[in-house]
Amino acid sequence: MHESPQPPSQQPISAPVPAPPGGFPAPDRWHYKPRRALWDNKAVRAGTLILLLALCGLLILALVREQTGTQGFLVGLGLAILPVPLLIAAFRWMDRVEPKPWRNLVFAFAWGACAATLVALLANGYATKWLLNTIDVAHRGDINTWGATFVAPVVEESAKAAAILLLYLYRRRDFNGIIDGVVVAGITATGFAFTENILYLGNAYASDRSFGASGFSTTAGTFVVRVLMSPFAHPLFTSMTGLGFGIAASLPPARRLLRALVPFAGLLTAMVLHGVWNGSASLGGLGFLAVYALFMVPVFGTLTWLTIYSRQTELRTIRAHLPEYQAAGWLTPPEPVALSSMRARALARDTAKRTGGPAAARTVAEYISFATSLAFLRQRAYRGVISPDFEARERELLHHLWQRKQVAQPALAQASASVPRAFAGRAAPMPYGMPPGATPYGPGAQPGWAPPGAGAPWAGRQR
Repeated sequence: MHESPQPPSQQPISAPVPAPPGGFPAPDRWHYKPRRALWDNKAVRAGTLILLLALCGLLILALVREQTGTQGFLVGLGLAILPVPLLIAAFRWMDRVEPKPWRNLVFAFAWGACAATLVALLANGYATKWLLNTIDVAHRGDINTWGATFVAPVVEESAKAAAILLLYLYRRRDFNGIIDGVVVAGITATGFAFTENILYLGNAYASDRSFGASGFSTTAGTFVVRVLMSPFAHPLFTSMTGLGFGIAASLPPARRLLRALVPFAGLLTAMVLHGVWNGSASLGGLGFLAVYALFMVPVFGTLTWLTIYSRQTELRTIRAHLPEYQAAGWLTPPEPVALSSMRARALARDTAKRTGGPAAARTVAEYISFATSLAFLRQRAYRGVISPDFEARERELLHHLWQRKQVAQPALAQASASVPRAFAGRAAPMPYGMPPGATPYGPGAQPGWAPPGAGAPWAGRQR
């Protein structure tokens, strides 16, 4: 019989709670913390990134203000910020099943708004000068079109992709699939478009004022095209890169070549879409509208359908994998049903809020988040994507569920009544044709402990 490993003893931070499985103390904020190198230290990484983004923000602010003037900058800022809350709300809605930490999204937006735009502004400027010095005088009128079609997409999409790559490498726990990639990419591109719109709208306003225009014709036209007609343009392009990283995150480690090629293919697709969009501006009004209606809108609709389908797949993942923990005694029978329904989740939070106030609602929300992460952790194991700290991470998530079960489980049990019974009791199939009774986990990956009174169905199975 495998003996349960004991975590370091800690003093409870608040009132004692029922003892969790394994017989070890139950501090409210116990957290698994593996040893890390200096650069892997969160404080070092956070401080370095904050300093870098702050410097980039100051530089891009100075450059944009220099080009637009103070009045143009303020007008551009006021108009450019209008679509930002709507875009962020849309991406947060996509991410409702397993919401990503705000720090990741804040970093993505800041990178797009500061670092990526600074790189793009400088690189595009140098590229334009190079084209002016190398292209024949007779063709210099086409320089802006060539730069926008062939240079800007490569520079801008590469700069935005850097944020996705950093989160993919250093926040792998929060990067599990397609939805995660699309959301991170969309937020990054929203920040990029925000700063770029300030520049375009500010320049348009300055142009109107310098020519003594009685109205704001250039500013209004720029606002209609960039803010009303195509607020999704940059998020759409960069979402192709995020889609590639999301697919790579779901592949097993053994498929190294494919994991490297898929993000690169996504980046190339983003560049092509960006180039087609920029090039359509040179086709005139009808050509631009044709590209917009026949190309960009269908691509946007396809991506929207894919993200909604992926979100439903995430809910099916929860419904498939949590019954294993319910059978082991960690969850009550109604919970896998309730946790796999967005409606039941909302009802559970509302129920807890009515009976226990905002604190109880937060507890239920935390319980839902930990249970979702647990289902995805087990799904990755079924796919062969097992991290070295699998068991420790699983223990941590189960521990947090145990701490909150007295508040969350009654609310989820009541909310489960809103879910059709046809969804209950569906367990995950064994992957890749494994026979019944086999385990998809490698040595040391499956815990040998279970809740008290559950019959210890995992006991002695660790190999």
